[in-house]
Amino acid sequence: MNIQRVRAKDGPDEVVTAEVLARAIERGRRRQATQLHATSVRYVSALQALLIGFADDSAVALPVRNYPEFAALDATEFDQLEICLEGAGLALESRDLHVSIAGLIAASEPLLKMAASVVAARNGSRSSEAKATASRINGQKGGRPRRRTETEPHTEGEASAPSLKKTA
Repeated sequence: MNIQRVRAKDGPDEVVTAEVLARAIERGRRRQATQLHATSVRYVSALQALLIGFADDSAVALPVRNYPEFAALDATEFDQLEICLEGAGLALESRDLHVSIAGLIAASEPLLKMAASVVAARNGSRSSEAKATASRINGQKGGRPRRRTETEPHTEGEASAPSLKKTA
């Protein structure tokens, strides 16, 4: 067996000034804004579902029958579930059960498709500098050119596609 030694690298020490602290706090806020943070969990017996709540008062209902992790739990144990991992997971300490909320949501095909759709819509609405410039130029020309149909003839002054025929 060949054991390779790894040495830790010393990073530059940085004096913690008010400015350094402010930058670190801002980095933490940005990181937190991009992560999943549940604020509550409740078992709704009428639905036989876990209702996981978030800071904006939205919630996701997850039917417990869809998750084998919860198959052996009774109503009392569902009431003992707690938010853990800074809002990223659920825990039931009496059973040493820890599950990721993102993992539970990803296990639901409809929720996964909805999340993918939301991400695609958000990414598609982003505008690059090139898109913004092209849009401004098209706007100055009167807007995006109309799409011609196959039967629509070319009009005078309109650019036509180059011909593939050889001319002598």
